[in-house]
Amino acid sequence: MNKNITNQLKDKYNKIGQDLDTHLEGLLYSKPINYWDYIQTDALLDLQTQRSVLPDEMVFIMYHQINELLFKMILWEIDQVANHKELTVDFFSEKLMRISRYFDMLTSSFNIMKDGMEVEQYNKFRTTLTPASGFQSAQYRKIEFASTELINLIDNRFRKTIDRNTSFEHAFEHLYWQAAGKDYKTGKKSYLLTVFEEKYKEEFIRFAKFYNTNNLWTKFKALPNSVKEDEKLIKAMRHYDHTVNIKWVMAHYNTANHYLNINGETAEATGGSEWVKYMHPKYQRRIFFPDLWTEDELKHWGENV
Repeated sequence: MNKNITNQLKDKYNKIGQDLDTHLEGLLYSKPINYWDYIQTDALLDLQTQRSVLPDEMVFIMYHQINELLFKMILWEIDQVANHKELTVDFFSEKLMRISRYFDMLTSSFNIMKDGMEVEQYNKFRTTLTPASGFQSAQYRKIEFASTELINLIDNRFRKTIDRNTSFEHAFEHLYWQAAGKDYKTGKKSYLLTVFEEKYKEEFIRFAKFYNTNNLWTKFKALPNSVKEDEKLIKAMRHYDHTVNIKWVMAHYNTANHYLNINGETAEATGGSEWVKYMHPKYQRRIFFPDLWTEDELKHWGENV
């Protein structure tokens, strides 16, 4: 064995109080790695369970599972920015462009859903999914929390009443996506929203507390002016914002419209949400990095798409 490698290995295991010879002996009995064990192929391919006998439901299931894997990749990249102590233009831009590429892939992949299932089949098996909804993707909500300050995720009607001194509990009740399942006059919540919060609300609040000061937008604003004015970084920030909050959302919206707007009549979403106004960017006006857009761009956000 190369002496340099041996010394490096000794140093590595000494630092954690381990004996190198013991670990080397273990190699005598370990199995060589193979692709299917490393990727856990068999387990991955055993995760698709249909609720109906309609074949296109399998497309629907696998497509959403792929989405969740991509969401995990996005959160993995954001976490590296959030925990990086000395951000540089190159590091920040590289992570943002990685994330944007994932969302570019998510956006273009909606054609798999839009053109890859029979409308008749979809409108049959979707009834077996009630009241589940893609609204209940916890990872997507975490991506939003990790991308921008909480105020930018508050329902536009209530933003003037909420600031950094507002409790997370109160702010949570006024997040834009609450409108998909809450009657603000009575406070009554739909089953869709109720079970979603029962499972994830405490986790969301813990997550939001950390990212309150470690989200992408706050990290960007803390950079020196010379870095914040870097054209490459600004372009990367704008690309990410536009990709997530307009391109991705509209791809989702157009796919839903393809299946749920039949002969001029709009069907209700499986979770019971008013999906047209919930999804379209011109209504919710989700903008992660508002200061990086002109007044005119903000005014016409989500229009003409």
